[in-house]
Amino acid sequence: MMVGLLCGSLISAASQQPTASALPTYKQSQALIEARIDDLMHRMTIEEKVRQLDLYSGAKELVDAHSDDTHATPTATFVPAKAQALFGTLGVGGIHDLYPTPAQANAIQQWVMAHNRLGIPALFVEEALHGYDTGTVFPAPIGLSATWDVALAQETAASIASEARPRGVDMILAPVLDLARDPRWGRVEEDFGEDPYLTGQLGLAYVRGAQGSSLASDRNVVAEPKHFAGHGSPEGGTNTSPVHMGERELRSVMLKGFEPAFRDGHAMATMAAYHEIDGIPVTADPFLLKKVLRDEWGFQGFVLSDLGAIERLYKVHHVAATPKDAVCLAIRSGVDMQFYDFAHDVFQQALVDCIHDNTLDAADLDRAVRSVLRVKFTLGLFDRPLVDPDLSARTYRSQAHLAVSLRSSRESMTLLKNDKGLLPLSKSISRIAVIGPNANVARYGDYEKEENGVHLSLLDGLHKEVPQARIVFDDGKDIASTLNRVREADVIILALGERQGISGEGFDRSSLDLPDNQEQLLEAVVATGRPVVLVLENGRPLTLPWAKEHVPAILEAWYPGEFGGQAIAETLFGDNDPAGRLSVSFPRSIGQLPDFYNTDPSRKQKYVDDDGKALFPFGFGLSYTSFRYAHLLVLAPPVASREAVHVSVEVTNVGEREGDEVAQLYLRQNTSSVETPERSLKGFSRIHLKLHEAQTVTFDVPQSELAIWNAEGKWVAEPGTFTVWVGGNSRAELTTNFMLKP
Repeated sequence: MMVGLLCGSLISAASQQPTASALPTYKQSQALIEARIDDLMHRMTIEEKVRQLDLYSGAKELVDAHSDDTHATPTATFVPAKAQALFGTLGVGGIHDLYPTPAQANAIQQWVMAHNRLGIPALFVEEALHGYDTGTVFPAPIGLSATWDVALAQETAASIASEARPRGVDMILAPVLDLARDPRWGRVEEDFGEDPYLTGQLGLAYVRGAQGSSLASDRNVVAEPKHFAGHGSPEGGTNTSPVHMGERELRSVMLKGFEPAFRDGHAMATMAAYHEIDGIPVTADPFLLKKVLRDEWGFQGFVLSDLGAIERLYKVHHVAATPKDAVCLAIRSGVDMQFYDFAHDVFQQALVDCIHDNTLDAADLDRAVRSVLRVKFTLGLFDRPLVDPDLSARTYRSQAHLAVSLRSSRESMTLLKNDKGLLPLSKSISRIAVIGPNANVARYGDYEKEENGVHLSLLDGLHKEVPQARIVFDDGKDIASTLNRVREADVIILALGERQGISGEGFDRSSLDLPDNQEQLLEAVVATGRPVVLVLENGRPLTLPWAKEHVPAILEAWYPGEFGGQAIAETLFGDNDPAGRLSVSFPRSIGQLPDFYNTDPSRKQKYVDDDGKALFPFGFGLSYTSFRYAHLLVLAPPVASREAVHVSVEVTNVGEREGDEVAQLYLRQNTSSVETPERSLKGFSRIHLKLHEAQTVTFDVPQSELAIWNAEGKWVAEPGTFTVWVGGNSRAELTTNFMLKP
């Protein structure tokens, strides 16, 4: 009833509006967005401007009931008196930590627009890293990246967006495009892996899926690539720690994971990270936030600080003497909106004072305000501020979205070892022991409650996949008791890995070994002599040297979403062919770190006790079938033509069943003016091949992918000889050379 009254009141009000020509330009829906922004900016006071740069928490502050600090209850009612006390007549930039129903979002939005002088709408912002709130639960990003499936990444983001927008949410805090260069870092699970090219392509697809062809639609949201930039290589692997690199590495590696999302995907927001690079905090770095992001990449959206990152300028980095100095330094450097950094009155008054005492240029304040308003206009919030209360029922956890989640779970299954063809298991097996702490729970990873979704555990999946088998379950806490339960099993499935609380934001580890008693459990179970399959669910690479030597079959499932148990069981018994490929290297020991595959050739020295090679390399993954690569051909145009390098290779399924393969292309310039990595991924394609089918896979590599940031600080594609490798992982051996002529 409340929503009907709201919509009716807006329709009634609209019928009494003056004609379009009599409206202010900023209210004319057919006017150009920049003209609307210009008109609105001329009408705003300083106080109204700075209010647009502030993000407010909603669950505790705007409704009469909340389930926790970040969620309103589904039946909560908007309390106008709370809004009046919080916002007054100045409006609001953004509202976060609410997760509203359509009715709640509509009620708040209507009040906000009616109670600020210029009728500026609020922007609703929420988390949706691998699923929105209680909607469809998708695999964690590290699992999605294991699919190497660009189309699937786009479908995943589009599904998340079409569940969030009908509930009033306009912007999601995703995707994470940091490179996972130190697996001790707890946020590896949020990333798309260690490689800039793979991350860049998946990030571009994600942004395109989320934002769609028009942000003014009722099923698309603003995507916010984060944490800009270099956040995935913190000193010691600890979150928010310093990052050490020069401009060449920053541009050649770290920014390459972000660039496509902005240049080609036109992402309309980004999050400035906590850390500093070479002593300069990101929120105080105009080189990153102005020169690169805006001037070079043409970014038109707004920069949101990571939660508390501006405050760190004052309290942690000590590059600002007062809160006022920190606030104005951040805005001056290119940040546009604070995220719970300082109290609202402190933040807003700081900007007003800095304008009055000329320590902040009015042009910087206006740039920030224009950026926020541009996003609101692009979303269509000034013209269609309310959501259709019936749309969410049709999109939320729709069958189409659940199907995308299941497909992603299946495609992410990564087979790391399979001695003597132990897998797939026969469905005639009668006695199965399922052991371990991850066997009877659905592991989702951070930024997702594990009670959401259908919550299919591995044990659930096995009961569905082989209902006739006698399945014994034990959590493995008491190893002696566990061993007594597994001795008669035909096969033992060990469900090990990580959990929330030791993986995720703020949960960095100094060891990458199996946690708790899991290594002892593993070795004791293998010692029984029964066939053992190790199933891993974890958010980062683990050190598994003993398991690689002694366990016959290892399946990496990452955090596979709400259908993970089904996908794992289907893979173990052959109904799903594993074709996931590692997007991050597995080190043999923590002493090898950093262990990413595309190191510079100068890193040749080996340890006296370790050959330095990854336990499982980037791009690696086995299948239940096998593939042959042949007939590698390269056509290289001259540099002056600026045309792409054309590479083709024939891939044949030479195994015993149909399956997917991920063909991967790696390149290296043999001699260049600056040192470049041993080899770098420059193309990939996930293909499906029937039994004995051959397919020619083609890659068109833009010359921009061959360019290096040279000693003069310029991007240059240098003529010379290149080596190309094509195969199923980063150690691909099929190779040839080509010449890039002047």
